[in-house]
Amino acid sequence: MRKYLRTTLLALPVVAGLALVSFRQDDRLFEIAKNLDIYATLFKELNSYYVDDINPNTLIKSSIDNMLKTLDPYTVYYAEDDIEDYMTMTTGKYNGIGAMVSAAEGKHMVMMVYEGTPAQKAGLQLGDEIIKINDVDIANREDIDTGKLLRGQTQTAVKLTIKRFGKPSPIEVSLNRDVVKVTNVPYYGMVGEGVGYIDLKDFTATASREVRNAFQELKGQGMKSLVLDLRDNPGGLLNMAIEISNIFVAKGEEIVSTKGKVNEWNKTYTAYNPALDTEIPLVVLTNNRSASAAEIVAGVMQDYDRGVLIGQRTYGKGLVQTTRDLSYNTKMKITTAKYYIPSGRCIQAIDYSHRNEDGSVGKIADSLMTSFKTRNGRLVYDGGGILPDILTERETYSPLAIALGRNRLFFDYAVQYHAKHATILPAAKFHLSDAEYDAFVKWLSDKDYDYTTQVERDMADLEASAKKEKSYESIQGQLTALRSKLTHNKDNDLQLFKSEIKNILEEEIIKHYYLEKGMREASFEEDQEVKQAIALLQSPERYQGILKTKK
Repeated sequence: MRKYLRTTLLALPVVAGLALVSFRQDDRLFEIAKNLDIYATLFKELNSYYVDDINPNTLIKSSIDNMLKTLDPYTVYYAEDDIEDYMTMTTGKYNGIGAMVSAAEGKHMVMMVYEGTPAQKAGLQLGDEIIKINDVDIANREDIDTGKLLRGQTQTAVKLTIKRFGKPSPIEVSLNRDVVKVTNVPYYGMVGEGVGYIDLKDFTATASREVRNAFQELKGQGMKSLVLDLRDNPGGLLNMAIEISNIFVAKGEEIVSTKGKVNEWNKTYTAYNPALDTEIPLVVLTNNRSASAAEIVAGVMQDYDRGVLIGQRTYGKGLVQTTRDLSYNTKMKITTAKYYIPSGRCIQAIDYSHRNEDGSVGKIADSLMTSFKTRNGRLVYDGGGILPDILTERETYSPLAIALGRNRLFFDYAVQYHAKHATILPAAKFHLSDAEYDAFVKWLSDKDYDYTTQVERDMADLEASAKKEKSYESIQGQLTALRSKLTHNKDNDLQLFKSEIKNILEEEIIKHYYLEKGMREASFEEDQEVKQAIALLQSPERYQGILKTKK
């Protein structure tokens, strides 16, 4: 009897706990139902009595978007009209013409034409202003979504009316839409003696195949070491990160594990194919815009001491998104888990809602980070992205260069240069002469652009502090004299920053002749991180020393 009583008493807290859980669950469901009813009632009242007509689709989407923003930046709703954009993001394919069109000040300008697409085959050029798509006049209209007008079923015709620099009247370009594939690897080639280079810019469904093909072709060209460039790669499909990591690490090695609320979805992913090469010396380039799947690949290479990382700390997105189908052909991409790389660390930024202006994680207190070890025993840390083995300074541009780019003056001048010069030297050999640079400076003389230097901002802060502390009047004369010396002079700055401005202009001009590949090839001459990677790979002792040194 006592044994039964004791068993019953021990069971009571369990039963009570179950009842409490049930109560809380029912209470939660009631709160959801209540608030959904409030929302529906509110919307009906708005629709009936608001002073102006409302667009239900726009208003509902806005409310959903704002609700999801309170969770994290990656849980996203896709309305039926946005499904094609979603498919492009995941598959890297869409039906269209293969041109990037930008709208600014009512002008719809072709900013890039992609190789092998209908746009290139039809002779569309960078700088062409589209004023009509079929019979729709889009000139001076900012309410037009040119992307939707240009996309359509494969082999359907579209007629563009364009203005082209140097042509006295508009011209018509007819082309047939086709499947346009967004390339994950826009460039690969040899960049040094035995040093190959692969620029991986995305992780859509064909990323692994593209990297494998590039790798094998470079091997055939005599590649003995490789630079894998993940800078500015926003990530993408998880399975592509696994397959690309598998190119360099052996079958059976753990790549990544995911942990979330739904235990059944938690999983450890291993390399399931034989590696292409587990020995080739490898350098991975990263920056603060390398995110998600790009961070998995970089982190795997670091955790297994498979390669040396050079660059800046990565973005810090260690969250997994799963796509869920909703009613009426809509979708939601929802954050369902965090991922962990082989050392056991999660690279998710501790606070993803607050970042530096450039998107970087910024400095993290040591007390907030946990240490882990790579296969060779090197210390690595969690808390916010992947920290490279060799840190480099982020490339910065002068305020003058930023102003010229923001006002599209590099682009506009390149359009005119292209119209006046039928051909130029190959991308790697093309350079502007001093006389040609002077012609650009002269062309800028009547253009509207301005900028503020850091010294000028500091000067403004000094004057504001002086006024706040009531000392401005006593030092006003000195401040005015100092300001006159510090105020920027465009003509002087165009000579002071000549090397930088000239280099940017050369790359812009090359893009108009050789498109994306040419621009990338031309950039190697000034790419300090690529230079560092080549130097490291050509110094085997230093390379191995970094991978074997315990921090």
